[in-house]
Amino acid sequence: MEQRPVNAPRARRGAGGEIYWIAGIFAAVLTAVSGRYGYHRDELYFLAAGRRLAWGYPDQPPLVPLLARAMSAIDPNSVMLLRLPATLAATVVVLCAGLYARELGGGRVAQAVAAGSVASAALLAGAGHTLSTADLDLAIWSMIILVVLRLLRSSFDPCWWLAVGVLAGIGVQNKALIVVPLAALALSLLAVGPREIFATKYFPLALVIAALISAPYLLWQARNGWPQWTLSRAIAGGSSGSSNTRIQFVVLQFGLIGVFLVPLWVFGLWWLWQRYRAFALTYAVLFLAYLIMVGKAYYLGEMYPLLLAAGAVGAEPWLVARRIRLATLSFAIVLNAAFSAVVFLPTLPMSVLRNPSPILAINKEAGETVGWPHFVAQIADVRAHSAPDADILTANYGEAAAIEHYGARYDLPTPHSVHNAYWWWGPPADTHAALVVGIPADQVARFCADPEPLARIDNGLNIHNNEQGRALTLCRTPRHPWRDMWPAMRRLG
Repeated sequence: MEQRPVNAPRARRGAGGEIYWIAGIFAAVLTAVSGRYGYHRDELYFLAAGRRLAWGYPDQPPLVPLLARAMSAIDPNSVMLLRLPATLAATVVVLCAGLYARELGGGRVAQAVAAGSVASAALLAGAGHTLSTADLDLAIWSMIILVVLRLLRSSFDPCWWLAVGVLAGIGVQNKALIVVPLAALALSLLAVGPREIFATKYFPLALVIAALISAPYLLWQARNGWPQWTLSRAIAGGSSGSSNTRIQFVVLQFGLIGVFLVPLWVFGLWWLWQRYRAFALTYAVLFLAYLIMVGKAYYLGEMYPLLLAAGAVGAEPWLVARRIRLATLSFAIVLNAAFSAVVFLPTLPMSVLRNPSPILAINKEAGETVGWPHFVAQIADVRAHSAPDADILTANYGEAAAIEHYGARYDLPTPHSVHNAYWWWGPPADTHAALVVGIPADQVARFCADPEPLARIDNGLNIHNNEQGRALTLCRTPRHPWRDMWPAMRRLG
Protein backbone atom coordinates (compact mmCIF):
# COMPACT_ATOMS: atom_id res chain seq x y z
CA MET A 1 0.00 0.00 0.00
CA GLU A 2 1.26 3.43 -0.90
CA GLN A 3 2.14 5.61 2.06
CA ARG A 4 1.89 9.36 2.20
CA PRO A 5 4.34 10.95 4.61
CA VAL A 6 2.76 11.51 8.00
CA ASN A 7 3.72 15.05 8.88
CA ALA A 8 4.85 15.92 12.36
CA PRO A 9 2.10 17.50 14.48
CA ARG A 10 3.89 20.85 14.61
CA ALA A 11 3.80 23.25 11.68
CA ARG A 12 7.00 23.58 9.71
CA ARG A 13 9.18 26.16 11.45
CA GLY A 14 11.72 28.55 10.05
CA ALA A 15 15.36 27.59 10.35
CA GLY A 16 16.78 28.50 13.75
CA GLY A 17 19.93 30.59 13.88
CA GLU A 18 21.55 27.85 15.95
CA ILE A 19 22.24 25.66 12.92
CA TYR A 20 24.22 28.45 11.27
CA TRP A 21 26.26 29.01 14.42
CA ILE A 22 26.96 25.28 14.65
CA ALA A 23 27.93 25.10 11.00
CA GLY A 24 30.15 28.17 11.38
CA ILE A 25 31.96 26.75 14.41
CA PHE A 26 32.38 23.43 12.63
CA ALA A 27 33.87 25.15 9.56
CA ALA A 28 36.18 27.23 11.77
CA VAL A 29 37.54 24.12 13.51
CA LEU A 30 38.17 22.32 10.23
CA THR A 31 39.91 25.38 8.81
CA ALA A 32 42.05 25.84 11.92
CA VAL A 33 43.52 22.33 11.68
CA SER A 34 43.47 21.86 7.89
CA GLY A 35 47.12 22.85 7.48
CA ARG A 36 48.50 20.50 10.15
CA TYR A 37 50.52 17.35 9.38
CA GLY A 38 50.50 17.34 5.56
CA TYR A 39 48.93 16.10 2.35
CA HIS A 40 47.07 12.80 2.30
CA ARG A 41 48.24 10.37 -0.40
CA ASP A 42 44.90 10.77 -2.20
CA GLU A 43 45.25 14.55 -2.25
CA LEU A 44 48.67 14.26 -3.89
CA TYR A 45 47.08 11.92 -6.42
CA PHE A 46 44.28 14.41 -7.14
CA LEU A 47 46.91 17.08 -7.75
CA ALA A 48 48.68 14.76 -10.18
CA ALA A 49 45.40 13.99 -11.97
CA GLY A 50 44.61 17.70 -12.06
CA ARG A 51 47.82 18.28 -13.99
CA ARG A 52 46.46 15.83 -16.58
CA LEU A 53 42.86 16.98 -16.86
CA ALA A 54 40.58 14.56 -18.66
CA TRP A 55 36.88 13.69 -18.78
CA GLY A 56 37.59 10.63 -16.70
CA TYR A 57 40.13 8.44 -14.97
CA PRO A 58 40.09 4.70 -14.31
CA ASP A 59 39.22 5.20 -10.66
CA GLN A 60 37.25 8.45 -10.54
CA PRO A 61 35.35 11.09 -12.48
CA PRO A 62 36.97 14.47 -13.19
CA LEU A 63 35.40 16.80 -10.59
CA VAL A 64 37.86 16.42 -7.69
CA PRO A 65 40.99 16.58 -9.90
CA LEU A 66 39.49 19.72 -11.45
CA LEU A 67 39.02 21.26 -8.00
CA ALA A 68 42.55 20.27 -7.03
CA ARG A 69 43.83 21.93 -10.21
CA ALA A 70 41.89 25.11 -9.40
CA MET A 71 43.17 25.30 -5.82
CA SER A 72 46.77 24.62 -6.87
CA ALA A 73 46.53 27.36 -9.50
CA ILE A 74 46.03 29.81 -6.63
CA ASP A 75 48.77 28.35 -4.43
CA PRO A 76 50.41 25.04 -5.44
CA ASN A 77 51.88 24.45 -1.95
CA SER A 78 48.99 25.30 0.37
CA VAL A 79 47.46 22.27 2.07
CA MET A 80 44.87 24.51 3.71
CA LEU A 81 43.71 25.99 0.41
CA LEU A 82 43.51 22.58 -1.24
CA ARG A 83 41.19 21.44 1.53
CA LEU A 84 38.86 24.42 1.30
CA PRO A 85 36.33 22.57 -0.95
CA ALA A 86 36.28 19.71 1.57
CA THR A 87 35.58 22.11 4.43
CA LEU A 88 32.77 23.77 2.49
CA ALA A 89 31.27 20.39 1.51
CA ALA A 90 31.28 19.13 5.10
CA THR A 91 29.71 22.38 6.30
CA VAL A 92 26.92 21.95 3.74
CA VAL A 93 26.16 18.53 5.26
CA VAL A 94 25.81 20.11 8.72
CA LEU A 95 23.46 22.80 7.38
CA CYS A 96 21.39 20.23 5.49
CA ALA A 97 20.95 18.18 8.67
CA GLY A 98 19.42 21.15 10.44
CA LEU A 99 17.22 21.90 7.45
CA TYR A 100 16.12 18.25 7.34
CA ALA A 101 14.78 18.65 10.87
CA ARG A 102 12.85 21.74 9.78
CA GLU A 103 11.38 19.93 6.77
CA LEU A 104 10.35 17.03 9.00
CA GLY A 105 8.46 19.42 11.29
CA GLY A 106 11.07 20.00 13.96
CA GLY A 107 11.51 23.18 15.95
CA ARG A 108 14.69 24.97 16.96
CA VAL A 109 15.74 22.30 19.44
CA ALA A 110 15.41 19.51 16.88
CA GLN A 111 17.24 21.56 14.25
CA ALA A 112 20.10 22.34 16.62
CA VAL A 113 20.36 18.73 17.81
CA ALA A 114 20.40 17.49 14.21
CA ALA A 115 23.09 19.94 13.11
CA GLY A 116 25.15 19.40 16.26
CA SER A 117 24.97 15.61 16.00
CA VAL A 118 26.16 15.63 12.40
CA ALA A 119 28.90 18.17 13.14
CA SER A 120 30.17 15.87 15.90
CA ALA A 121 30.27 12.77 13.67
CA ALA A 122 33.50 10.86 13.16
CA LEU A 123 32.61 10.35 9.51
CA LEU A 124 32.26 14.06 8.80
CA ALA A 125 35.42 15.00 10.70
CA GLY A 126 37.44 12.49 8.71
CA ALA A 127 35.85 13.30 5.35
CA GLY A 128 35.86 17.06 5.85
CA HIS A 129 39.53 17.23 6.78
CA THR A 130 40.94 16.09 3.43
CA LEU A 131 39.89 16.72 -0.15
CA SER A 132 38.26 13.57 -1.53
CA THR A 133 35.32 12.30 -3.52
CA ALA A 134 33.73 11.17 -0.23
CA ASP A 135 33.16 14.65 1.24
CA LEU A 136 31.69 16.03 -1.99
CA ASP A 137 29.51 12.92 -2.27
CA LEU A 138 28.14 13.53 1.23
CA ALA A 139 27.34 17.15 0.38
CA ILE A 140 25.71 16.42 -2.96
CA TRP A 141 23.61 13.59 -1.57
CA SER A 142 22.59 15.74 1.40
CA MET A 143 21.31 18.42 -0.96
CA ILE A 144 19.44 15.81 -3.02
CA ILE A 145 17.69 14.52 0.11
CA LEU A 146 16.75 18.08 1.09
CA VAL A 147 15.21 18.70 -2.33
CA VAL A 148 13.33 15.38 -2.23
CA LEU A 149 11.92 16.32 1.19
CA ARG A 150 10.54 19.47 -0.42
CA LEU A 151 9.04 17.35 -3.19
CA LEU A 152 7.25 15.35 -0.49
CA ARG A 153 5.42 18.39 0.87
CA SER A 154 1.64 18.16 0.58
CA SER A 155 1.67 21.03 -1.92
CA PHE A 156 4.96 20.59 -3.72
CA ASP A 157 6.55 22.42 -6.61
CA PRO A 158 7.56 19.86 -9.28
CA CYS A 159 10.23 22.25 -10.54
CA TRP A 160 12.41 20.92 -7.72
CA TRP A 161 12.98 17.87 -9.93
CA LEU A 162 15.25 20.03 -12.09
CA ALA A 163 17.49 20.63 -9.07
CA VAL A 164 17.61 16.88 -8.46
CA GLY A 165 18.72 16.37 -12.06
CA VAL A 166 21.51 18.94 -11.79
CA LEU A 167 22.74 17.57 -8.46
CA ALA A 168 22.60 13.97 -9.70
CA GLY A 169 24.64 14.84 -12.79
CA ILE A 170 27.25 16.68 -10.73
CA GLY A 171 27.23 13.75 -8.31
CA VAL A 172 28.15 11.31 -11.09
CA GLN A 173 30.96 13.64 -12.18
CA ASN A 174 32.26 13.38 -8.61
CA LYS A 175 31.67 9.71 -7.80
CA ALA A 176 29.89 7.19 -9.98
CA LEU A 177 28.67 5.25 -6.95
CA ILE A 178 25.99 7.87 -6.34
CA VAL A 179 23.80 6.07 -8.89
CA VAL A 180 23.27 3.32 -6.28
CA PRO A 181 21.56 5.49 -3.62
CA LEU A 182 19.71 7.39 -6.35
CA ALA A 183 18.26 4.13 -7.66
CA ALA A 184 17.50 2.90 -4.15
CA LEU A 185 15.61 6.07 -3.28
CA ALA A 186 13.65 6.07 -6.54
CA LEU A 187 12.68 2.42 -6.17
CA SER A 188 11.66 2.98 -2.54
CA LEU A 189 9.43 5.89 -3.48
CA LEU A 190 7.85 3.79 -6.23
CA ALA A 191 7.35 0.90 -3.81
CA VAL A 192 5.74 2.72 -0.87
CA GLY A 193 4.93 6.15 -2.29
CA PRO A 194 4.07 8.84 -2.72
CA ARG A 195 4.25 7.89 -6.39
CA GLU A 196 2.46 10.96 -7.66
CA ILE A 197 5.60 13.06 -7.36
CA PHE A 198 6.84 11.26 -10.49
CA ALA A 199 3.72 12.24 -12.46
CA THR A 200 5.12 15.46 -13.85
CA LYS A 201 7.01 16.50 -16.96
CA TYR A 202 9.83 17.72 -14.74
CA PHE A 203 10.84 14.20 -13.71
CA PRO A 204 11.91 13.07 -17.23
CA LEU A 205 13.52 16.48 -17.72
CA ALA A 206 15.55 15.81 -14.57
CA LEU A 207 16.69 12.48 -16.02
CA VAL A 208 17.77 14.21 -19.24
CA ILE A 209 19.69 16.89 -17.32
CA ALA A 210 21.47 14.28 -15.20
CA ALA A 211 22.35 12.24 -18.28
CA LEU A 212 23.73 15.26 -20.16
CA ILE A 213 25.92 16.39 -17.26
CA SER A 214 27.31 12.92 -16.60
CA ALA A 215 27.66 11.90 -20.27
CA PRO A 216 31.30 12.99 -20.81
CA TYR A 217 32.55 10.83 -17.95
CA LEU A 218 30.41 7.85 -18.95
CA LEU A 219 31.66 8.10 -22.54
CA TRP A 220 35.26 8.12 -21.27
CA GLN A 221 34.57 4.98 -19.24
CA ALA A 222 32.93 3.26 -22.19
CA ARG A 223 35.81 4.09 -24.54
CA ASN A 224 38.35 2.73 -22.05
CA GLY A 225 36.67 -0.57 -21.20
CA TRP A 226 34.84 0.50 -18.01
CA PRO A 227 37.87 0.39 -15.69
CA GLN A 228 35.71 1.78 -12.87
CA TRP A 229 33.77 -1.50 -12.84
CA THR A 230 37.00 -3.50 -12.69
CA LEU A 231 38.19 -1.27 -9.87
CA SER A 232 34.95 -1.78 -7.90
CA ARG A 233 35.36 -5.54 -8.10
CA ALA A 234 38.97 -5.22 -6.96
CA ILE A 235 37.94 -3.12 -3.96
CA ALA A 236 35.29 -5.69 -3.03
CA GLY A 237 38.06 -8.27 -3.14
CA GLY A 238 40.10 -6.28 -0.61
CA SER A 239 42.59 -4.48 -2.87
CA SER A 240 42.03 -1.06 -1.30
CA GLY A 241 43.61 -0.01 1.97
CA SER A 242 40.15 0.95 3.24
CA SER A 243 38.42 -2.23 2.08
CA ASN A 244 36.55 -4.22 4.70
CA THR A 245 34.85 -7.56 5.17
CA ARG A 246 31.09 -7.93 5.46
CA ILE A 247 31.35 -8.32 9.24
CA GLN A 248 33.47 -5.20 9.46
CA PHE A 249 30.97 -3.35 7.29
CA VAL A 250 28.21 -4.08 9.82
CA VAL A 251 30.27 -3.33 12.92
CA LEU A 252 31.68 -0.09 11.53
CA GLN A 253 28.19 1.33 11.02
CA PHE A 254 28.10 1.94 14.78
CA GLY A 255 31.27 4.01 14.60
CA LEU A 256 30.63 6.17 11.56
CA ILE A 257 28.75 8.75 13.61
CA GLY A 258 30.06 7.73 17.02
CA VAL A 259 28.87 5.28 19.64
CA PHE A 260 27.39 8.03 21.82
CA LEU A 261 24.77 8.85 19.19
CA VAL A 262 23.80 5.37 18.01
CA PRO A 263 20.50 5.47 19.98
CA LEU A 264 19.55 8.75 18.26
CA TRP A 265 19.94 7.50 14.68
CA VAL A 266 18.39 4.11 15.47
CA PHE A 267 15.36 5.94 16.87
CA GLY A 268 15.41 8.17 13.77
CA LEU A 269 15.26 5.12 11.52
CA TRP A 270 12.19 3.86 13.39
CA TRP A 271 10.60 7.34 13.27
CA LEU A 272 11.10 7.53 9.51
CA TRP A 273 9.52 4.09 9.08
CA GLN A 274 6.41 5.41 10.78
CA ARG A 275 6.16 8.65 8.82
CA TYR A 276 8.47 8.78 5.78
CA ARG A 277 8.77 5.11 4.99
CA ALA A 278 10.55 5.54 1.65
CA PHE A 279 13.66 6.90 3.40
CA ALA A 280 13.75 4.07 5.93
CA LEU A 281 13.36 1.59 3.09
CA THR A 282 16.17 3.33 1.19
CA TYR A 283 18.48 2.83 4.17
CA ALA A 284 17.58 -0.86 4.35
CA VAL A 285 18.07 -1.37 0.60
CA LEU A 286 21.43 0.37 0.64
CA PHE A 287 22.56 -1.56 3.71
CA LEU A 288 21.83 -4.86 1.97
CA ALA A 289 23.24 -3.72 -1.37
CA TYR A 290 26.56 -2.56 0.07
CA LEU A 291 26.75 -5.63 2.29
CA ILE A 292 26.32 -7.91 -0.74
CA MET A 293 28.78 -5.82 -2.78
CA VAL A 294 31.28 -5.85 0.13
CA GLY A 295 31.28 -2.07 -0.13
CA LYS A 296 33.28 0.17 2.16
CA ALA A 297 31.56 0.94 5.44
CA TYR A 298 31.45 4.68 4.82
CA TYR A 299 29.39 4.22 1.64
CA LEU A 300 26.28 4.07 3.85
CA GLY A 301 27.34 7.17 5.77
CA GLU A 302 25.35 9.46 3.50
CA MET A 303 22.10 8.28 5.10
CA TYR A 304 22.98 9.05 8.72
CA PRO A 305 22.45 12.85 8.67
CA LEU A 306 18.81 12.21 7.75
CA LEU A 307 18.46 9.52 10.41
CA LEU A 308 19.92 11.82 13.05
CA ALA A 309 17.60 14.65 12.00
CA ALA A 310 14.59 12.34 12.17
CA GLY A 311 15.66 11.14 15.60
CA ALA A 312 16.00 14.74 16.77
CA VAL A 313 12.51 15.63 15.50
CA GLY A 314 10.94 12.55 17.07
CA ALA A 315 12.68 13.13 20.40
CA GLU A 316 12.08 16.89 20.55
CA PRO A 317 8.87 16.79 22.68
CA TRP A 318 10.57 14.41 25.10
CA LEU A 319 13.69 16.56 25.23
CA VAL A 320 11.96 19.88 25.88
CA ALA A 321 9.72 18.36 28.56
CA ARG A 322 12.69 17.97 30.92
CA ARG A 323 15.83 20.10 30.68
CA ILE A 324 17.96 17.32 32.11
CA ARG A 325 17.19 15.19 29.05
CA LEU A 326 18.31 17.88 26.63
CA ALA A 327 21.39 18.52 28.76
CA THR A 328 22.26 14.82 28.73
CA LEU A 329 21.94 14.59 24.95
CA SER A 330 23.95 17.80 24.53
CA PHE A 331 26.69 16.33 26.70
CA ALA A 332 26.71 13.18 24.56
CA ILE A 333 27.08 15.33 21.42
CA VAL A 334 29.98 17.25 22.98
CA LEU A 335 31.69 13.98 24.00
CA ASN A 336 31.17 12.64 20.48
CA ALA A 337 32.64 15.81 18.99
CA ALA A 338 35.65 15.67 21.30
CA PHE A 339 36.37 12.05 20.37
CA SER A 340 36.02 12.80 16.65
CA ALA A 341 38.31 15.81 16.91
CA VAL A 342 41.03 13.92 18.77
CA VAL A 343 40.98 10.80 16.61
CA PHE A 344 40.02 12.06 13.14
CA LEU A 345 41.48 15.57 13.09
CA PRO A 346 45.15 16.55 13.57
CA THR A 347 44.44 18.34 16.84
CA LEU A 348 47.24 16.61 18.78
CA PRO A 349 51.02 16.82 18.19
CA MET A 350 52.37 14.50 15.50
CA SER A 351 54.23 12.59 18.19
CA VAL A 352 50.99 10.81 19.18
CA LEU A 353 51.24 8.89 15.90
CA ARG A 354 54.48 7.22 16.89
CA ASN A 355 54.32 3.44 16.99
CA PRO A 356 52.42 2.02 18.81
CA SER A 357 49.70 4.64 18.39
CA PRO A 358 46.10 4.29 19.60
CA ILE A 359 45.14 7.02 17.12
CA LEU A 360 46.44 5.03 14.14
CA ALA A 361 44.79 1.89 15.50
CA ILE A 362 41.43 3.61 14.92
CA ASN A 363 42.25 6.06 12.14
CA LYS A 364 45.09 4.70 10.03
CA GLU A 365 44.54 7.43 7.43
CA ALA A 366 46.26 9.90 9.75
CA GLY A 367 49.51 8.06 9.06
CA GLU A 368 49.10 8.75 5.35
CA THR A 369 49.37 12.51 5.94
CA VAL A 370 52.91 12.53 7.37
CA GLY A 371 56.42 11.96 6.09
CA TRP A 372 56.01 12.63 2.37
CA PRO A 373 58.74 15.30 2.02
CA HIS A 374 61.24 13.06 3.84
CA PHE A 375 60.10 10.09 1.73
CA VAL A 376 60.96 11.95 -1.47
CA ALA A 377 64.24 13.27 -0.05
CA GLN A 378 65.33 9.72 0.79
CA ILE A 379 64.50 8.49 -2.72
CA ALA A 380 66.40 11.41 -4.24
CA ASP A 381 69.45 10.64 -2.09
CA VAL A 382 69.48 6.93 -2.98
CA ARG A 383 69.02 7.69 -6.68
CA ALA A 384 71.79 10.31 -6.69
CA HIS A 385 74.29 7.88 -5.18
CA SER A 386 73.27 4.71 -7.06
CA ALA A 387 71.75 5.54 -10.46
CA PRO A 388 71.46 9.28 -11.21
CA ASP A 389 69.90 8.66 -14.63
CA ALA A 390 67.38 5.99 -13.60
CA ASP A 391 63.67 6.43 -14.08
CA ILE A 392 61.43 5.93 -11.03
CA LEU A 393 58.76 3.22 -10.80
CA THR A 394 56.46 3.02 -7.76
CA ALA A 395 54.04 0.50 -6.34
CA ASN A 396 51.15 2.92 -5.83
CA TYR A 397 49.80 6.29 -6.87
CA GLY A 398 50.52 7.93 -3.51
CA GLU A 399 54.25 7.29 -3.83
CA ALA A 400 54.33 8.46 -7.44
CA ALA A 401 52.26 11.57 -6.71
CA ALA A 402 54.46 12.52 -3.75
CA ILE A 403 57.59 12.22 -5.92
CA GLU A 404 55.92 14.30 -8.60
CA HIS A 405 54.92 17.00 -6.09
CA TYR A 406 58.14 17.28 -4.09
CA GLY A 407 60.66 15.97 -6.63
CA ALA A 408 61.37 19.16 -8.57
CA ARG A 409 63.70 20.47 -5.87
CA TYR A 410 65.85 17.36 -6.38
CA ASP A 411 65.57 17.35 -10.20
CA LEU A 412 63.75 14.02 -10.08
CA PRO A 413 62.07 12.85 -13.30
CA THR A 414 58.32 12.41 -13.58
CA PRO A 415 57.66 9.07 -11.88
CA HIS A 416 55.81 6.07 -13.25
CA SER A 417 53.55 3.65 -11.44
CA VAL A 418 51.58 0.50 -12.21
CA HIS A 419 48.69 1.74 -10.07
CA ASN A 420 45.37 3.16 -11.33
CA ALA A 421 45.65 6.30 -13.49
CA TYR A 422 49.44 6.33 -13.35
CA TRP A 423 49.43 3.12 -15.38
CA TRP A 424 47.37 4.98 -18.02
CA TRP A 425 50.01 7.72 -18.08
CA GLY A 426 52.66 5.34 -19.36
CA PRO A 427 55.75 3.25 -18.57
CA PRO A 428 59.42 4.16 -18.20
CA ALA A 429 61.29 4.68 -21.45
CA ASP A 430 62.16 1.52 -23.37
CA THR A 431 65.04 -0.29 -21.60
CA HIS A 432 65.96 2.44 -19.10
CA ALA A 433 67.12 1.45 -15.64
CA ALA A 434 64.53 2.15 -12.96
CA LEU A 435 64.63 2.83 -9.24
CA VAL A 436 61.74 0.68 -8.03
CA VAL A 437 59.88 1.99 -4.97
CA GLY A 438 57.74 -0.16 -2.73
CA ILE A 439 57.37 -3.24 -4.94
CA PRO A 440 58.27 -6.53 -3.17
CA ALA A 441 61.41 -8.34 -4.34
CA ASP A 442 59.54 -11.37 -5.73
CA GLN A 443 57.46 -9.10 -7.95
CA VAL A 444 60.47 -7.05 -9.07
CA ALA A 445 62.16 -10.26 -10.20
CA ARG A 446 59.32 -10.89 -12.64
CA PHE A 447 60.22 -7.87 -14.76
CA CYS A 448 63.85 -7.25 -13.82
CA ALA A 449 66.86 -9.41 -14.73
CA ASP A 450 69.23 -7.98 -12.09
CA PRO A 451 67.34 -6.49 -9.10
CA GLU A 452 69.66 -4.83 -6.59
CA PRO A 453 68.29 -4.00 -3.11
CA LEU A 454 69.44 -0.54 -2.07
CA ALA A 455 67.58 0.60 1.04
CA ARG A 456 64.27 0.69 2.87
CA ILE A 457 62.06 3.69 3.39
CA ASP A 458 62.20 5.21 6.86
CA ASN A 459 60.16 8.33 7.63
CA GLY A 460 62.42 9.05 10.60
CA LEU A 461 59.38 9.59 12.82
CA ASN A 462 58.73 6.01 13.99
CA ILE A 463 55.25 6.33 12.50
CA HIS A 464 53.79 3.28 10.82
CA ASN A 465 52.14 3.94 7.46
CA ASN A 466 51.91 2.24 4.08
CA GLU A 467 55.39 3.33 3.01
CA GLN A 468 57.35 2.66 6.18
CA GLY A 469 59.85 -0.14 5.60
CA ARG A 470 59.14 -0.46 1.86
CA ALA A 471 62.05 -1.53 -0.32
CA LEU A 472 64.05 0.60 -2.75
CA THR A 473 65.39 -1.64 -5.52
CA LEU A 474 67.48 -0.78 -8.56
CA CYS A 475 66.55 -2.50 -11.81
CA ARG A 476 69.35 -1.86 -14.29
CA THR A 477 68.14 -4.37 -16.89
CA PRO A 478 64.42 -4.91 -17.47
CA ARG A 479 63.65 -8.34 -18.89
CA HIS A 480 61.87 -6.76 -21.87
CA PRO A 481 61.20 -3.17 -22.96
CA TRP A 482 58.91 -1.51 -20.43
CA ARG A 483 56.24 -0.78 -23.03
CA ASP A 484 55.99 -4.51 -23.82
CA MET A 485 55.65 -5.52 -20.17
CA TRP A 486 53.40 -2.61 -19.20
CA PRO A 487 49.98 -4.15 -20.12
CA ALA A 488 50.53 -7.05 -17.72
CA MET A 489 51.73 -4.80 -14.88
CA ARG A 490 48.53 -2.80 -14.40
CA ARG A 491 47.06 -2.78 -10.90
CA LEU A 492 43.64 -1.35 -10.09
CA GLY A 493 42.56 -0.92 -6.50
